[in-house]
Amino acid sequence: MQVWKDYQEKNKERFLNELLELLRIPSISAKSENKADMLKCAEAVKQRLIEAGVDKAEIYPTEGHPVVFAEKIIDPSKPTVLVYGHYDVQPAEPLELWKSGPFDPVIIDGKIFARGSCDDKGQVYMHVKALETLIQTNTLQNNIKFCIEGEEEVGSPNLGKFVASHKELLKADCILISDSAMISLDTPSIDIGVRGLSYIEVEVTGPNRDLHSGVYGGAVANPITILSKMIASCHDENNHITIPGFYDDVVLATAEERKLMAEAPFDEKEYSDDLGVKELWGEKGYSTNERTGIRPTIELNGIWGGYQGEGAKTVLPSKQRQKFLPGWFPINHQKKSPPCCWSILKRLHRRM
Repeated sequence: MQVWKDYQEKNKERFLNELLELLRIPSISAKSENKADMLKCAEAVKQRLIEAGVDKAEIYPTEGHPVVFAEKIIDPSKPTVLVYGHYDVQPAEPLELWKSGPFDPVIIDGKIFARGSCDDKGQVYMHVKALETLIQTNTLQNNIKFCIEGEEEVGSPNLGKFVASHKELLKADCILISDSAMISLDTPSIDIGVRGLSYIEVEVTGPNRDLHSGVYGGAVANPITILSKMIASCHDENNHITIPGFYDDVVLATAEERKLMAEAPFDEKEYSDDLGVKELWGEKGYSTNERTGIRPTIELNGIWGGYQGEGAKTVLPSKQRQKFLPGWFPINHQKKSPPCCWSILKRLHRRM
């Protein structure tokens, strides 16, 4: 409607500046040193919701980081939409790869570059400003609730408890989540399912101390070598995951669902060019859209061990560690859940 566009155009500069303020808060949920920033960000989200025109907004503490709840009820008999999002962000390392500070947002070619600009502060703020626009133009036609949490980037360990103890508060006719991806900027996309996550950190221990590789090399198993072999053995020549039982509970897409995915407009060359890779990689027999949407994966998020400093050091390390997996599994709540971390770890352990 033109009235929406007029209001947004009139307030565009203010909207942008408010978002940039939110992006400047280093709300990194994984780091304990950012605990105060997490509360500051929750307070900022609450304040913006109040300014947008909600009836009430509150911060609910959890055993970890707090949840921000707000609502605008125009008529209890009308449908209610619950907007979910999160105000926490991932760690910004490696910092040297940033062309500008991760919490010093810059705008280049109409795009905002900052940690959280598209996951998920940008999307959360979009909904807050949409609500403000609807209220100020007197065009809101249904009730709105917001549940904005602060632990999504660490697996939402306390969200389940919050939901279970606040069922009436969160009661709604549908849930709107804008924390995913679109096929392209000019192709509106609605996701009807997501992949769940299992996260493991693995440590392989060899000798009881670091050893001189010139003296002990060839006589003692090197934890880096052993872990590398474990990692390499997780996929076969078709990039199919080889861990026994890994696919047992995976929900298989129907032929019709796969056909619909194949018909979606998707340019693999544009996709690979954007990522700066010569070719795409993945499980044989599936398209890129299917590999990232309906198939489970094993990914490595970090690996370290041995000497990391400048120059050389002839050390055979005692330990090697990695952030292993996470395992991304398609979820269907009417079927079995994805395998838990412990079950996957046991399967991996049999390979050692």
